[in-house]
Amino acid sequence: MESFIQQMVNGISLGSIYALIALGYTMVYGIIKLINFAHGDIYMVGAFIGYGMIQNVGLGLIPAIVISMLLCALLGVVIEKIAYRPLRGATRIAALITAIGVSYLLQNLMIYFMGPERRAFPTALETRIFSFGSIQVNSQQIVIIVTTIVLMLALQVIVKFTTMGKAMRAVSTDQDAAQLMGINVDNVISFTFIMGSALAGAAGVLVGIYYNSIDPLMGVTPGLKAFVAAVFGGIGIIPGAMLGGYLIGIIETMVSAYGGSMFKDAVVYLILILILIVKPSGILGKNVKEKV
Repeated sequence: MESFIQQMVNGISLGSIYALIALGYTMVYGIIKLINFAHGDIYMVGAFIGYGMIQNVGLGLIPAIVISMLLCALLGVVIEKIAYRPLRGATRIAALITAIGVSYLLQNLMIYFMGPERRAFPTALETRIFSFGSIQVNSQQIVIIVTTIVLMLALQVIVKFTTMGKAMRAVSTDQDAAQLMGINVDNVISFTFIMGSALAGAAGVLVGIYYNSIDPLMGVTPGLKAFVAAVFGGIGIIPGAMLGGYLIGIIETMVSAYGGSMFKDAVVYLILILILIVKPSGILGKNVKEKV
């Protein structure tokens, strides 16, 4: 039982990172119905920004997270305006192909400027172990969980209680009606990219201190798993992304801990296949009927 609880703690730590990335997927999809496959690479850029702030500038962890969030938010807005906004009226497949192209562009730009090698993330937090019987929680896990909860609560406050949050919900429900009511849809979409990219930037720094290593291709697999988490919880639904992220993190950790480390990734993708077959709308999603 104690071993099970220990793995649950590990799974929640990993799931926190997936949840932060999944929120970006689900917000963008909820607003403009775009699956932004470049989102995982924004998370990768966030990790490298955090690396530079800590290693080269000498900042602490919290300032590095804040700067990473700000610069990733700026990157998200630039990508939206240059790559996605001109395709607003195009088919979904055109936007999807563009997102994949942006993903490869970010990867190769980072390889060109930073090199392809994996590098150790600088120590930004003193490692301390807190024991509760035979259950151990380290300081990195505590920081990851607490930071994730704070950011998620802040996001919920913004979406539920601010004017821009109400505009986001209106655009998500009916973009044309929202525009007729005087809402600037372009500003709402840009703000959505700002929020999602900022959360991905924070996740990049957190994963750096969790795994102690980063590389230009580090966003591919976590990005796909975060997408699975968003679909699992109910894509387009913010609480669904949170729930899906934590569940995927826990499932992956449990599979790895009990002898399945070689096929833990396969289990995550199997979940995607099953959820699309059994309940395509996700755990918290509702089936919506469309008129022909």
